[in-house]
Amino acid sequence: MRPVPLVSVCIPCHNAGKYLGAALESVYRQNWPAIEVIVVNDSSTDDSQGVLNHYRDDRLTVIDAQLGSAAKARNLAARASTGEYLKFFDADDLLSPTMVAEQVKLIAGEPDVVASSRWGRFQQNDLATFLESAEPVWRNMPGPDWLIESWRHAKSMTQPGIFLIPKAHWDKAGPWNEELTLIDDFEFFSRIIGSAREVRFCTDATLYYRSNLTGSLSSQRRPDNIESAIKAICWGTDYLLTLREDYVAKLACANLLQSFVYSYYPENSAFLSDLAKRINDLGGSDLPLPGPKRFQQLAKFLGWKMARRIQRAMGR
Repeated sequence: MRPVPLVSVCIPCHNAGKYLGAALESVYRQNWPAIEVIVVNDSSTDDSQGVLNHYRDDRLTVIDAQLGSAAKARNLAARASTGEYLKFFDADDLLSPTMVAEQVKLIAGEPDVVASSRWGRFQQNDLATFLESAEPVWRNMPGPDWLIESWRHAKSMTQPGIFLIPKAHWDKAGPWNEELTLIDDFEFFSRIIGSAREVRFCTDATLYYRSNLTGSLSSQRRPDNIESAIKAICWGTDYLLTLREDYVAKLACANLLQSFVYSYYPENSAFLSDLAKRINDLGGSDLPLPGPKRFQQLAKFLGWKMARRIQRAMGR
């Protein structure tokens, strides 16, 4: 009989002790028999170490390090892994009990195919608040087509725990970019998904994504983080354009860039000029302006930039 393939769950942890136990429980409850867990405890000063000591067994490897970066921690965990498959999983999220098993079954023996899953958000510790976030990419698709479809309406979600990646494909596509701090997952999965022969959707797997955490990295708007996000979005879209240069690919990239401009203007206007030029060079964007009705009405008369400045000045 062929050996059951080992799945390596790679978890970066920085001061996640409040949620780490629940995350580990969701991994230990998986009905797949061959799982190893590699946690990189990166400079934690809370009770993360105590939580890890409580769960320590033959399945768990803990690496203590001072890295200051989730990307570096994920790469370190992946390099230490011995599994045939990798799942990058954040220390504050949860997996459905059959997720690993169903994803492995879906892509077994196909080293250039990536598995995806359902996902949705829940608030703080209350799973009763869970709401599934259905996407048009919840189907089997070639990798570049997946990116185009996901980016077309600028609602891309590449939360790491959604995906199961053959280790051989990670070796081919390359590691996490350690230069990035914000939306590093966007750049990483642009390469992982774009270079995949297919992204295969697993209907019986769900990632529970914990939202509205105080001080989360995704909420940071410091100039260094914004600069990282711009690099990530430019490098990710540039990668897709090495695979596809047709109209729909360019429009998908332009819309994703435009969404970023809408979100971060005007506080970061100095950082956004390059994105505006890129959007123009790609042929322009047809992404609708987001925002409530009053904002839309104001933008109609004053233009969206002035409307956004007024909105920000009013603290909205």
